[in-house]
Amino acid sequence: MQVHIEERDKAGNLTATYVGSSSKDEKGRPNGRLDVIVPNICVGVGDASASPTTALLLSILQDSTGRIATIIFADRLGSSLEPECKMYRLAADVFNDAAMLLDCFSPALPQGPRVVLLSSSSMLRALCGVAAGSSKASLSAHFAKWGNLGELNAVRQRAYYRWPSSVSVLTTEQKDSSQETVISLLGMLAGSVVISHVSSPMATWTSLILLLSIHLAMNRAAVRAVSMHNLNRQRANLVISTYLDQDRIMNPKEVSIQERIFEWNGVLRWRSSSPFAAARIGLSLRDLLASLGPAHERTGSIRDAEAKLTKLINLFSQEDFLVWYDAPQRLGHITIKEGAAAESQLKAWALVLWIAHRHHAAGPDATSAAFESSLEVHRITLQELSLRWSDCTSRLRSAGWDVDMASLETTSGSRICLK
Repeated sequence: MQVHIEERDKAGNLTATYVGSSSKDEKGRPNGRLDVIVPNICVGVGDASASPTTALLLSILQDSTGRIATIIFADRLGSSLEPECKMYRLAADVFNDAAMLLDCFSPALPQGPRVVLLSSSSMLRALCGVAAGSSKASLSAHFAKWGNLGELNAVRQRAYYRWPSSVSVLTTEQKDSSQETVISLLGMLAGSVVISHVSSPMATWTSLILLLSIHLAMNRAAVRAVSMHNLNRQRANLVISTYLDQDRIMNPKEVSIQERIFEWNGVLRWRSSSPFAAARIGLSLRDLLASLGPAHERTGSIRDAEAKLTKLINLFSQEDFLVWYDAPQRLGHITIKEGAAAESQLKAWALVLWIAHRHHAAGPDATSAAFESSLEVHRITLQELSLRWSDCTSRLRSAGWDVDMASLETTSGSRICLK
């Protein structure tokens, strides 16, 4: 009699199959064998038509997808990882949790869509690695209060000898690693308790969604608790608009409460208002010229471009930048001169923010203003801002802001040299 036994869990899912087979050896003695078949619905395993090559090709595909995603992500968004480290720190957790959901959902799909889903999860994990690693470096630099960034990133243990005894001091990195080890151990223990009470697909998905939601909520609270001291685009909007409107400088703690973790790139807000315009910094001179007027369809030339550019250069002759706000498009353009310091970039952003706010407050008439009228707004705003800029930067430093750190450019910009 051939043995054939199926084993199922409480939910009715097949967990194992026991198949017995009998044969005789060379001397005619009976030789029985019991095979245990454990089903696995992943690609390449558990399928009679599959082969080890299929599983190997899937692994290669997932690894290649992840590496390609890493290269593209680092190339396109590498410059924005430091200024927007809080956003990418939380985005890394979102990527990781999304990849986990895709992995759990993949067995419900046919083989073709399952491969696409598993490759997507591999890509999300690669993005998680880039975002988490880069944001951790920026946050480590933020927490290095005494300039001990090397100690924060140290790997080995160092010993400091004090008379009359020697004291071994663990570096911060080792302390962080120890904390992660303890938290991982507690997570494994908690997981062992939870999994013993989960026996159905509904309970599994409910527990998974609940735990992932708690994970993201806790990470969001942790990210919001960090008060960065560099002025990126969003923080510059809040601080500069509050100073110009109320003659008050917000400190990093106040800004961390009001700032959004996920913000549209380059939008302009007056304090906590809705976005009313956008701005780009580090543009090439060609992009700036394109905003001065419509270009010819065939030649691409701009009417009176040289005269308009000359007026702009004369207006900003004492500055390290050129600024033009395109009122009809509600888009500010900032071109940086060679050798411009971080403080000059911040002044250019403050200028385009103030100009955009004045155009927005003036209504539709200011939006359709001619070049000369708009240029006059630029001239008046620049004069007023220059009179207050020294006081602004002094009070920014007193409030704890790092004005000398350039955090406004999120792409690889260009510089111009006037001769």
